[in-house]
Amino acid sequence: MDEDCQNCPALCETRTHVVHGYGDVGADFLFIGERPSNQADAVGVPFAHEDESETTPDSTEADGTTLRRLLERLGLCDATSPPDRPSLQNAYLTNLTRCRDSDRLPTDEEIARCEPYLNAEIRMINPEVLIPIGERALEEIGTEYTTTSVDELSLPDVHGETIRGRGFALVPMLDPGTQTDAQTQTWLEQFVELMASDYRQTKGRRER
Repeated sequence: MDEDCQNCPALCETRTHVVHGYGDVGADFLFIGERPSNQADAVGVPFAHEDESETTPDSTEADGTTLRRLLERLGLCDATSPPDRPSLQNAYLTNLTRCRDSDRLPTDEEIARCEPYLNAEIRMINPEVLIPIGERALEEIGTEYTTTSVDELSLPDVHGETIRGRGFALVPMLDPGTQTDAQTQTWLEQFVELMASDYRQTKGRRER
C-alpha cells in the first residue's frame, strides 16, 4: 500500500497520514467505514482514538459508543491494548477513502480513486463477512457485493441484518456514535448470533 499516495491532490493538502487498513490479515470480519476519523488521521490507524473525550460529530468516536467498544464486547479486540494500536483478533478495519479533509466528506471521485486499495484489501483478507458502517459505506459495498437493489439497502432499516452477498455476507451498521443504546444492543445480539452460526457455509467465491 502506498503511504505517500498522491491520487487526490485536495486531500493530500489536508491529511496527516494515508490511513490504510489495519488488523488481523486472516480475519473473517472486515469493517468498512467512509473515511478516517480525526484521530485515525493523526495516528495512521483506522478507527483509532487516543482520547475518547476528543470527538467529532461525524466520526465513529462520537457520543455513546465507539467501534472499539463494540469489538471489545464481541471479543475481537483486546481491551488492554493501546488505543492507537488495538490488538485485533479475527477483525480487520478499513475505510472507503484513505485520507481526510476535516471540513468535508469525500467526493464520489475520491472514493473511486481509493477503490483499488479497498479491493486489494478485500482480496488479501478474503473475509467471510463485510460490515459496512454508515450509509455511504453501505451504498458502495452493497452495490458491489450484493444483488439487492440499493433502494432496499438503507439504514436504519437493515441495521444488524445479515444480507446474502456475492461471495460475502453483509451486516450493515449505523455509525456507532449515532446509535441509541437499543440499536447498539440489537446489532450486538444479531452479530453474536451470526458469529455462533456456521456462517462460513454461506460464503461463495467470486473472482475480482
